[in-house]
Amino acid sequence: MAGAPGLWLVRAQAFKTVVARLADSVLDGVEKERAAALRAVGDRETYLAGHVGLRLLLGVYLGIPPVDVMLQRLPCPLCGQPHGRPVVDGNPVHFSLSHSGGLCLLAFARTPVGVDIEAVPALEMAQEVGACLHPREASELRALRAVDQPAVFARVWARKEAYLKGLGVGLGRSMSLDYLGTAPDAVADVPGWTIGDVAVDDGYAAAVAVQAEVVVSGMSGRS
Repeated sequence: MAGAPGLWLVRAQAFKTVVARLADSVLDGVEKERAAALRAVGDRETYLAGHVGLRLLLGVYLGIPPVDVMLQRLPCPLCGQPHGRPVVDGNPVHFSLSHSGGLCLLAFARTPVGVDIEAVPALEMAQEVGACLHPREASELRALRAVDQPAVFARVWARKEAYLKGLGVGLGRSMSLDYLGTAPDAVADVPGWTIGDVAVDDGYAAAVAVQAEVVVSGMSGRS
């Protein structure tokens, strides 16, 4: 897994047959309970598709059966509670999962990684929530034509969430603190991280953030 993170897009509807065959045998009790608690059929199908896909891919990366993948949570860097980044024991591979609508985006890397996928919202939501962005980003968003604002908002929001998920803090860190920019294919520099947009289906925006590898004595070491 040297270099760029491995990215996988799972479409819930196309993956339904696989999910129906494998979900009961590969998911753990917590995942099954969370899926059962989702009332909307579409939400439940998307959750199951994402987590079955995650376990299948982690099984391949780790060389073990998907059911034997032991998922854990790191302590949150902000409060110390166990809701930080999801990991497998020993961190032999870092991963991230995001889902929206019927799409799931997964990322795998040698270093901490975050991924996010967002459906393009209505104009009213883009304008209201856009005010929570970094002041420069909020100003850039307001300067656009109204018809362009929803897609641009989704793009910058996906960048933000991917970065914060990579950090392990999620929305516990204010969206106004970090400037990532709204321009297409031009994410602002963030020391120690590479953040980029991910091409997905129309009507969605997605991004991935991966931490730079630590170099010691001229050799690349795993974090």
